[in-house]
Amino acid sequence: HKSVSRNDLRLADLKPRLGKTSLIMSLVSEEFPDDVPLRAEEITIPADVTPERVPTHIVDYSGNNSNVTANVICIVYSVNNKKVPLILVGNKSDLVEHSSMETILPIMNQYSDIETCVECSAKNLKNISELFYYAQKAVLHPTGPLYCPEEKEMKPSCIKALTRIFKVSDLDNDGILNDNELNFFQRTCFNTPLAPQALEDVKNVVRKNVTDGVKNNGLTLKGFLFLHTLFIQRGRHETTWTVLRRFGYGDDLELQQEYLFPLLKIPVDCTTELSHNTYLFLQSVFDKHDKDRDCALSPEEVKDLFKVFPYMPWGPDVNNTVCTNDQVSQVLLLVHLSPHYLFGFLTRNKRIDLQKKQTQRSVFRCNILGARGSGKTSFLQAFLGRNLQKQRKIREDHKSFYSINTTYVYGQEKYLLLHEVMPDMDFLSEADLACDVVCLVYDVNNPRSFEYCAKIYKQYFMDSKTPCMVIASKSDLHEARQHYSLTPLDFCRKHKLHPPQPWTCNTVDAPGKELYTKLTTMAMYPHAKLRCMCSCNWCTFCICQNILRSQLLRTIKAKFYRVILNRLGDVWASLLADEERSLIQQVHGVRNVEESIYMESSVDPCVAQPRHMAQANLKSSTFWLRASVGATVFAVLGFAMYRAIIKQR
Repeated sequence: HKSVSRNDLRLADLKPRLGKTSLIMSLVSEEFPDDVPLRAEEITIPADVTPERVPTHIVDYSGNNSNVTANVICIVYSVNNKKVPLILVGNKSDLVEHSSMETILPIMNQYSDIETCVECSAKNLKNISELFYYAQKAVLHPTGPLYCPEEKEMKPSCIKALTRIFKVSDLDNDGILNDNELNFFQRTCFNTPLAPQALEDVKNVVRKNVTDGVKNNGLTLKGFLFLHTLFIQRGRHETTWTVLRRFGYGDDLELQQEYLFPLLKIPVDCTTELSHNTYLFLQSVFDKHDKDRDCALSPEEVKDLFKVFPYMPWGPDVNNTVCTNDQVSQVLLLVHLSPHYLFGFLTRNKRIDLQKKQTQRSVFRCNILGARGSGKTSFLQAFLGRNLQKQRKIREDHKSFYSINTTYVYGQEKYLLLHEVMPDMDFLSEADLACDVVCLVYDVNNPRSFEYCAKIYKQYFMDSKTPCMVIASKSDLHEARQHYSLTPLDFCRKHKLHPPQPWTCNTVDAPGKELYTKLTTMAMYPHAKLRCMCSCNWCTFCICQNILRSQLLRTIKAKFYRVILNRLGDVWASLLADEERSLIQQVHGVRNVEESIYMESSVDPCVAQPRHMAQANLKSSTFWLRASVGATVFAVLGFAMYRAIIKQR
């Protein structure tokens, strides 16, 4: 239902003594009042006693106050030109034997603002409850936005909204609502499926009245619109309004902002990524509109997909944001940038990742900063596999400030989102600083290019925990001496940064992705000062990282710990048993010293065997205890030294 906190309902007349006050008094007391006051007090009907579950505030309206507004106005045998629903009420029907509806209906048809006409009697309690029910219905389910009585058809805005709802409910995108899709629509809007016989009855009604309303035993768009027209003509406006509001439409038949942009609070140090269910949903939407089954969406298919959207979420720049080919563009929705469009999940706080020195995230953001003309845009486009020759064919207004693609870090697939930040030395916003890694780009051929990078780093990132990388762009050109107190290499050494990384996109083939992999690695491990930032899987660092993350090593470590713990448990149990035997022997020795001496001098060697066996067991247990503890200490120290070496790297 419409979100209305209270219905303001006012009864008005243009002449006195027409009985509007009697209507209110009869509703409250359920009997005709003998003594009718000149004006009734304002009353509020609770929500739990109204059919629509909405509280209603009733005011005995005086014609002298014409500026007072209301949700609905009941005018007794009169009309006015207010843009709110009107109900025409004929009162005192108990005083006449004939109906006046024949006289009133032409007036109702003449004025489209009049929702309905009602004859009632306050004295006989005739149609009193019905009058106020229609008043509530006029507010919650108005006819005006849906239907044009003069032309006897739905208005264009209503047809547009219902057409979108039809396309959303058409799960297989074949232009027909089959029985499963009709039941899905019914459960979505009314929380209950249709019985098989009810489905057939609905389709039979459409077959009898509309040509091509039913096709392949399913409901077409033409038949779907006819059904809602029939609902409205028969006074069942609430059915159509329930459908419209369930799909996010307001009284003006426009999608509400709360529906388009649901409230989502994202903590500062958290990011958004696609959840598994959202990924499956997007895959189903993609497959639904990929009619030629080429695993890509052509421009026509993309246009068809976004027909259910109020507007296109992107323009031609999307082809320069994600990977494309010559004919079709693959759809990759940037939930990291626009989480309100999709349902995803929040990653944990970055500070926790730093404490744990590991992350489960799969999307990392890199902000690209540099002076104008330093090559930032080329760096973004090269990430999509485009060399300088292909980049020159891109129109300036089609270029994007973002690009996203996959990288592989130690065999794990990750997404790196590049964002080009426009140069502005005076101010960088929080969005410009909120990222996982920073890329400072300067032009080696421009002597004043590096100065911008140095100032930005010293002003914003020198005391930050965000890792930074310096890119020496256009490395195929002559390297000019930078007009700065330090050379780029000395600057990086002074601030303990990696040396400037040479880069160019002026290549014959597609530019390499090594630098982008390094950036992703720095974003994943901001706590480590990695000297080797690659994923070549050949160098010592990559091999060590792969070994540490291998399932075989984890299994061996688990078994090793289990064996040591079990062995330590056995040793301690043996030691406790031997200690208990020793105490028992000491107690017996104290009890009778002479008997003990006699037994030691006269006993058979075989009798003394248990004592010598206990001493042997003690020596064996001590040996295994020392060996186990030594092995454990050696393993722990070795692993700690290894981790320390890796951390330094």
